[in-house]
Amino acid sequence: MDEVWPWLASLPPPGPDTPPRSSFSLAASDDGSSIVLQTDFTSGSVGSTAESVLVAFSITVDGANGVAHALWTSETFAADSPVASRLQLLGQLLDEVIALSPSIPSLGPDASESKLDAEVVSAVIEATGTDGSAFFSLALLLRLFWLCALEAPSDFGYLFFQALGAEIERALGSCAPALGVFLLSIGPDVEDRFMRSLGYMLAKWCLLREMQAPTPGKPGTGVHPTACLSYATEVHGLWVLKGYAPVLAMARVAGASSVPLTALPHELPEEPALRYGLVHQQLEVVAQLEYAVSVRDKRFIGVGVRVDNIRVRVVRLGYRKNDADATEGDVHDDVMDGERHFPSRIRLWVGPRFGSSYATGPSLGRSTGNPEREVEATRTVKGAFSGATKLASSNGGPRVKAKMRTSARTRNRSWRWEQEAEGSAGVFEGVLCDPATGTEVSAWRTGGNGGAGEGDPRNGMRRRYGGPGRAFSKMRGLVVASDELPEEVTWRVGREAEGRTVRWRVGLKVWVSYLPNEVRSRHFETRCVEWAHEVELPLVAANGDER
Repeated sequence: MDEVWPWLASLPPPGPDTPPRSSFSLAASDDGSSIVLQTDFTSGSVGSTAESVLVAFSITVDGANGVAHALWTSETFAADSPVASRLQLLGQLLDEVIALSPSIPSLGPDASESKLDAEVVSAVIEATGTDGSAFFSLALLLRLFWLCALEAPSDFGYLFFQALGAEIERALGSCAPALGVFLLSIGPDVEDRFMRSLGYMLAKWCLLREMQAPTPGKPGTGVHPTACLSYATEVHGLWVLKGYAPVLAMARVAGASSVPLTALPHELPEEPALRYGLVHQQLEVVAQLEYAVSVRDKRFIGVGVRVDNIRVRVVRLGYRKNDADATEGDVHDDVMDGERHFPSRIRLWVGPRFGSSYATGPSLGRSTGNPEREVEATRTVKGAFSGATKLASSNGGPRVKAKMRTSARTRNRSWRWEQEAEGSAGVFEGVLCDPATGTEVSAWRTGGNGGAGEGDPRNGMRRRYGGPGRAFSKMRGLVVASDELPEEVTWRVGREAEGRTVRWRVGLKVWVSYLPNEVRSRHFETRCVEWAHEVELPLVAANGDER
């Protein structure tokens, strides 16, 4: 697939001796079926331009019986346009992939009509310092997937994954720089749509690979780290790390579950709809760290970092009807919408590049958690002097009655956040605890009796998206803002480094768990994913910080 981009560049310029059609085989099977990319040259005009040579691209499938079927045809581009036709083709592929996003936005009008600027696409290719082969391959593979899923006969869907599965993995591993630049260029709204469209394809890819795994059910089987995409950048005084991971591509924590999500219908989980829904989910994480550089002492430069925002959400990769079109038959879909994995542990770390010795620290801003226990005691003493009565004389003196009552009250929180240090890095770590038992959800394991008994979080985590004590928002997500983590972590750097731009590391590890929410099921599992990136830190004090 990497050869398609240079093949498009090597097409001969249009002329009297140029063949009207050229083709490139994208995939082929032993029985003669194939998927082909074609380019066609014709004469005509586009818009108000004068008549010239036009070029169009198409994707066709050739069956084993030799019958060709056209799946898709691009727009017609002027061959002499200042923007290369292959860049215009890439822009159209990306536009159509974004429009096919399986997750319908809940706010505002549908933005599927917006188009990417070809100049933006060209700038993304140039900014990567590569020839753009890997990024174009990913866009073409993604558009081809949707064609096979919606337009082509079913046999070609299997041919797509069988012949191009290795190409998907290669493109994911090679296009990370271009993908990060592209996502930064299109903004967060379009980024979400693009990544959910991509996540749907990756969920299907991971599902097929797990079904074909030689040892199904073994922890770690079916893990595809290349499908867990992320990038980090420095912008406007913030370090921003974004990560996307289809749940099935995340590593399963050993001991959390002995049955894979691809279990047969008579195995766990029992409900086929639940099993299907859990496969088509994607973890989306945004971590924003605010940093500040100050020069308030002649001996050192101060670097302070605090958490500005952490947003974690597990989205469903599927199509839903609008609320206005909902019917009674959609009640089951609404119930399944609440059956999602949820974040159960988050670890965010930041610090100088590994092995650096120019920074001293970190100095932490929060002590180890020491929960307070409020004890309220009430004592009531009642006494009576019976006097010189016959009854008092028989009992040997006055009678005294005493009564004491003691009560204790504790305050529990669903999330417990702590600070730690690991080498030169400061660590922010949050753990979800069951509000009923106090059990850490990510560390809980089912026992021989199925997990019943003390410390079982399954009852406490039911209906976790409703009620006054819920640990998650109504949109099934988690937001950690600076009011939860107001303390900053600081480092000291020698003044000799002032004015330099150094590299710092930012990392994130997220655990997600599944426990039944509304349905009756015994299924439980925990998965995790980890990302790490380097970002830039300019050691220049902001205005007003130097004195």
